[in-house]
Amino acid sequence: MRPRHVTVAVLVSLSLLSLGTAQRPASPLPERMADTGGGSQLITAVAARTGSTTGTVTWWDRKGGRWVAAGSAKARFGANGLTEGTTRKQGTNTTPTGLYGLPYAFGIEAAPSGTRSAYRRVRQNSWWCQDDNSRVYNRWTEPRAADCRASQAEHLITYRTQYAHALVVDFNYRRPVRGRGAGIFLHVNGRGATAGCVSVPKSAMRKILRWANPARAPHLAIGTTGGRTAITRY
Repeated sequence: MRPRHVTVAVLVSLSLLSLGTAQRPASPLPERMADTGGGSQLITAVAARTGSTTGTVTWWDRKGGRWVAAGSAKARFGANGLTEGTTRKQGTNTTPTGLYGLPYAFGIEAAPSGTRSAYRRVRQNSWWCQDDNSRVYNRWTEPRAADCRASQAEHLITYRTQYAHALVVDFNYRRPVRGRGAGIFLHVNGRGATAGCVSVPKSAMRKILRWANPARAPHLAIGTTGGRTAITRY
């Protein structure tokens, strides 16, 4: 075979190899993450960059040693985007990135049929304390604790749209650091961006509540597609 033919053959082979590589599907997002919480259910909330106020929430099941998407929905984040959860400051309207547990669900409306997470109904005297100086900082308080100022707390029942259904996110929850932030939830969309929570359409929130199984240790991972807050870091 003459050299010219050899060169052509090599180029064709390389082209085919490149084509095969390009067509190979990327592994599911959870497979590329540093940690998924150790369970067999995971929710990922991904934004394009830290300044984004919208993105995508996907919920996953681990089946047969692989992660499989069970559903997906458009998501909203904080009005000022996302920030590293370990250094977040309260009152910044940013969504904390990281990997978090989901202690329990709550809502003004009754739990969707099939909900297995512990579900707490919101009542007229249900509040979430965000007062740094309160003994119940970043906790549900019913009625509002005497040392928790109303101006530094959410009267849950007044958020009839957003808190129709919600999941508590274990951000700064088990061992609260004063000033880092309180009241981070996965909840139903309001009119626009959130004050730091992650929100999805009501239909998606109801699907997530039916899907989540505490026995399978579901977690929520929040992050960006790349950079210092890449979801794959958590």
